[in-house]
Amino acid sequence: MESEAFRPAYNVRAEPLPERHPMSLSNAPLGHSVAYPSRYDPGLLFPIARAHNRASLNLSAPLPFAGVDIWNAYELSWLDPRGKPQVAMATFTVPADSPNIIESKSFKLYLNSYNQTRLDGPELLRERLAADLSAAAGGAVGVELIRPAEFGRLAMAELDGQYVDDLDVEIDTYTPDAGLLRCAAGPAVSETLASRLLKSNCPVTGQPDWASVQIRYRGQPLDRAALLRYLVSFRDHAEFHEHCVERIYTDIMAACRPEQLTVYARYTRRGGLDINPWRSNAGAPPPADVRTARQ
Repeated sequence: MESEAFRPAYNVRAEPLPERHPMSLSNAPLGHSVAYPSRYDPGLLFPIARAHNRASLNLSAPLPFAGVDIWNAYELSWLDPRGKPQVAMATFTVPADSPNIIESKSFKLYLNSYNQTRLDGPELLRERLAADLSAAAGGAVGVELIRPAEFGRLAMAELDGQYVDDLDVEIDTYTPDAGLLRCAAGPAVSETLASRLLKSNCPVTGQPDWASVQIRYRGQPLDRAALLRYLVSFRDHAEFHEHCVERIYTDIMAACRPEQLTVYARYTRRGGLDINPWRSNAGAPPPADVRTARQ
């Protein structure tokens, strides 16, 4: 059953959504009071170009890393053809080489627009989500629906690696400072380091964004105390999740030139969504989408 507002767009390489709003954060729904829709409306999605932030990091095509942004939605509901509510969770995989990220509140509003929308089945929902999100991101977005029968099989685990959080260090810098990073003396190593102390702030609302971060590399050893000071230096910084991870990647690469580097962050959810950027030059596939305890 189709709503009048819906025009089929199942091809994930569909034409971009109509530009209802220029790509300016002042026009984004984030930070503004808005009415929550309950009828399907793909025009709610608000794309933000990645190019501006990447220019500040001297990143341009071809990108020096592969990557994805893994989004998990915990509040997804729609109506079946007889009007009975259905629920699911969903995982969205947005390629890092897509030209746009999608502003998170607009994403939430878009998902809520299904609440009173009748659909013939979950596959139609999945196809519609893939088409709309791909059009907004400018690249093919993967969509997986997780139905209630699968909820009990979902796993939870912490990021693996040696955590640097218990190091006895003094910290007084709370805005990103790549100069804090140091390489340690010694032969090349292959190791995985991690921290639960990454925090940044939303660039629009100033609300805190909490995360665990994993750094896997091969090359000259990273000074662990210096790495901890560097990660904590994001504490007062205002930047989107995806941008923070790319900043960490480029700063570590510039400081120590590892042969291989992977940066992966798991951010706590807000508004029923969590965002988990992954960037790597190691040639490995993206990680399994396993949520941490804080998510």
